[in-house]
Amino acid sequence: MREKDICRIAVFYDGAYFFKVSSYYLYQHERRSRLSFRGVHDFIISEVAQREGIAPSRCQIVDSTYFQGRLTAQQAAEQDRLFSDRVFEDALTRADIALFQQHLAFRPDGSFEEKRIDVWLALEAYEMTSLKGYDVCVLITGDGDFVPLVRKLNTLGARVMLLGWEFEYEREDGRTMRTQVSTGLIDRVNYPVLMKPLIDDRARRHDTLIDNLFLPQSSSSEWDWRSNHRDGPRSLPLDFVEGAECQGTIVNLIAGKGYGFIKPVTGSDNYFFHASDLVDINIDDLRYDDKVTFVTSRGEKGIVAKNVRLGAGNPNHIDNDDDDDDDYDDDETGAIIEDRAVV
Repeated sequence: MREKDICRIAVFYDGAYFFKVSSYYLYQHERRSRLSFRGVHDFIISEVAQREGIAPSRCQIVDSTYFQGRLTAQQAAEQDRLFSDRVFEDALTRADIALFQQHLAFRPDGSFEEKRIDVWLALEAYEMTSLKGYDVCVLITGDGDFVPLVRKLNTLGARVMLLGWEFEYEREDGRTMRTQVSTGLIDRVNYPVLMKPLIDDRARRHDTLIDNLFLPQSSSSEWDWRSNHRDGPRSLPLDFVEGAECQGTIVNLIAGKGYGFIKPVTGSDNYFFHASDLVDINIDDLRYDDKVTFVTSRGEKGIVAKNVRLGAGNPNHIDNDDDDDDDYDDDETGAIIEDRAVV
C-alpha cells in the first residue's frame, strides 16, 4: 500500500451471532450493557491500523452490512416485536450499517429457523469485494462455514480480520450455554481477534477503546430493545394480575429449546413459558394454535405463564395415536429466536 493510500475496510455482521454476544454482555457479564456499533467500528479501525502498520487516519470503513432473519409483519405483531424491531433498524441506520433480511422459515410445530442467511452473507461479501476492491474485510461471526469465503476473499487480494467471542454462562433453568469460535476459521483468517480476553483484561480496564465498545448503561439511544419482554425487564401489561387463571393460544413453540409463547384471550402481551411449567403434557406434544390455560406470573425478564395445561376443544389432540408429524430440532440457525426469547 502506498503511503497516501486509504485502507478500505468492509464489515460483515452475522446478525444472530452478534445479537447473542451483545445479549451476553447485557444480561450475564459484569458490564451489563449492550455492544455499541460505533464503538465496534472505532475498535476495528484501530486494530486494522495496527495490523496493517499504518496510521488510523488512513483507515476507513467504507461499507458495513448486517445479515439477519426476519419475522413477517403478522408474526412480529403476534410477538409484540414491531416497535422493538423498528428501534433496532433505526440504530443500524444511525451507524450507517446496511440491513440485509430474509424471512425466517416457519416450521409445522410453530417454531422458526434461519435459512440461507450465511450463504447470502458470503455471496454479498465476495461480490462487493470483487466490485469495490476492499483492502480488509472484517467478519463478525464464529461460524466455520465461512472458511471458504475467507479463501475466496484472499484470492481477491483482501486481508480478512475476524472478531470473535467465546463465552459460557448458566441459564435460570440450570443449563450451561456455550458460544465458541470455529478453530478452522481462526486459523484461516489473516487477523484473528478474540474479543473476550481483551475486554476482560484488567490492564485495559480503563482503556477508552475498550470502554467505548459498550453503550452507557443508562443509554437507550442506539439499540436498546428493553421494550420487548424477551430482551429485558419491561413494564407489565395494564391488565396484568399476578396469580390469575387465564386462557390463551400457543403462538410460538420452540420445542427443541424447551419454551414457547402464549397469546392470552384478552389480546394483551404474549406470555413466555418453559417446558418445566407444563402440567400433564410434554412440550413435544404441544402444537401451534393449541388452546391452553395458565396462571400468570412475573419473571426476571417480564411476564411468564405457570401451570400451563392443555385446554378443551383442541383438534390437534383428538387422536394422538394418529399424529405422525415429524419432530423438528432447533439448530444453531435458529439462534436469533432463542436469544431474543430468553435473554
